Amino acid sequence: MEKLKPKLFSVMKHYSKEQFIKDFISGIIVAIIALPLSIALAIASGAQPVQGLYTAIIAGFFISFLGGSRVQIGGPTAAFVTIIYGIVKNPNYGFDGLIVATIMAGVILIIMGFCRFGSLIKYIPYTITTGFTAGIAVTLAVGQLKDFMGLKIKSVPSEFLEKIHCYASHIHTINIYALSIGLVALAIHIIWPWLLSKLPDSISNIADKLPASLLAIIITTIIVLFLNGDTVVVSTIGSSYDNVSNALPKFSVPTVTPQMIRDLISPAFTIAILAGIESLLSCVVSDGMIGSKHRSNMELIAQGTGNIFSALFGGIPATGAIARTAANVKNGGRTPVAGIVHSITLVLVLVLLMPLAKLIPMPALAAVLIMVAYNMCGWREFVRLVKSSPKSDILVLLSTFFLTVIFDLVVAIEVGIVLAAILFMKRMSDVTTMQGWNYLDDGEDDENDLDNISYKKVPRGVAVYEIIGPMFFAATDKFLDVTTAEHGQIKVVIIRMRGVPAMDVTALHSLEGLYDICKKKKIKLLFSHVQDQPYHTMKKAGFIQQLGEMNFRKNIDDALEYATSLLKQN
Repeated sequence: MEKLKPKLFSVMKHYSKEQFIKDFISGIIVAIIALPLSIALAIASGAQPVQGLYTAIIAGFFISFLGGSRVQIGGPTAAFVTIIYGIVKNPNYGFDGLIVATIMAGVILIIMGFCRFGSLIKYIPYTITTGFTAGIAVTLAVGQLKDFMGLKIKSVPSEFLEKIHCYASHIHTINIYALSIGLVALAIHIIWPWLLSKLPDSISNIADKLPASLLAIIITTIIVLFLNGDTVVVSTIGSSYDNVSNALPKFSVPTVTPQMIRDLISPAFTIAILAGIESLLSCVVSDGMIGSKHRSNMELIAQGTGNIFSALFGGIPATGAIARTAANVKNGGRTPVAGIVHSITLVLVLVLLMPLAKLIPMPALAAVLIMVAYNMCGWREFVRLVKSSPKSDILVLLSTFFLTVIFDLVVAIEVGIVLAAILFMKRMSDVTTMQGWNYLDDGEDDENDLDNISYKKVPRGVAVYEIIGPMFFAATDKFLDVTTAEHGQIKVVIIRMRGVPAMDVTALHSLEGLYDICKKKKIKLLFSHVQDQPYHTMKKAGFIQQLGEMNFRKNIDDALEYATSLLKQN
């Protein structure tokens, strides 16, 4: 059983000075990458810029300190933007509602970890994760168009279709200067990686430490300093937000009501599921990069703890960030110390440099998030799935995508999982079959399958039915009419179950009904080759005791022999 022990406590047994230097440098580099992203994601979520840093500092520390991965970097991510925005902009809840939902999500994650649900996350279909990830990316990118184009809109609606209509009705207010700054920032994101690939390795390895997002913000901030002068030509964080503080996060407990808890339980579950999926996916990716193995349940506990403390100290929901984790690995980080250094570095940035964040132009931050949306959308994989997947999978994929975009993530995940489950049950029902045999003449045994019923001698008065596939409520119609056909002088019915790996209580209820029918018709009911799970289900329900253990035979030969002896007795 997997240990509930943080990776930090395990790796410190063999920690070295050389590895500390690598972790220290990597932590600083990852903090530089996280700085603009944390601010931009907080703004996109409807929160204050500084709250993004609070999240990266507090949640990032706990995710590294308690986490089940050696290299996981935690903080705010784009996956949460739409759901956070919907809660914060709801007049009934505001930021207090977000704090409550985040704490509830943290508690859910901790419970999932202690209940060892880490491995269950893999049962969420790939089509659902691909669908809502692409949907989040589209929603995130569209949400940046106001700042990217400098549109003069007092309040942008939270609903997607209303947002598009609002943009269209205000397109005449476009700010050419703001659009130009946004395009410059976007161009830097595209050109910088290309330029690094053309430079000699000795130079590119050094230059690569400066992320394109930070470079874009530095260059556009300098340009806007000259553009603005005494008047605001291009909006900045300082002109858009009144209070950009460099104060350290303070502990505060939100006002909570029972009604708020009831209303926010669904978003809280969505935050918890998203945090679990993204963090464990990041762990799997990083495991492949460093040849390690994460502790999934401990990771869920760390994610839950990080989210609880992030909320209590004024932050927003957090999870493992795949891009920042990959950057950590790439720059030599191999232990959770790198993540802790990343949090400490951001504390210093908050205290010393946060006032300078007022100068950052809003179109540049919008460009950063548009690139984040592009990188996360996975459009190539989306198109591949549409082209190559079965129709049922395409239905789940497109439903999840459009529900995420048009409605919200909560609805998308709920409907997506229910739809995927129904379609899965339909598939399982389709593969569950039943064949029947009455009297067969003597024949040669099949040398390839000595257990094939087609080559067995079925005596007169005996009917054999073989069920193949799982027996569950969606497939009960396949074996409900075993005795409804005319059996003539049938005295014994054998139900062969070697091809039944599992059954549920609905299927068991049907078998009990079959037994009652056989009893009324004075037909002896036998079972052949019942596998472990169905056998335990029948035994627990008392069905085996009711029928008699002697009527459960180990294989078809034994069942046919026993049926023949019963016929002779009669």
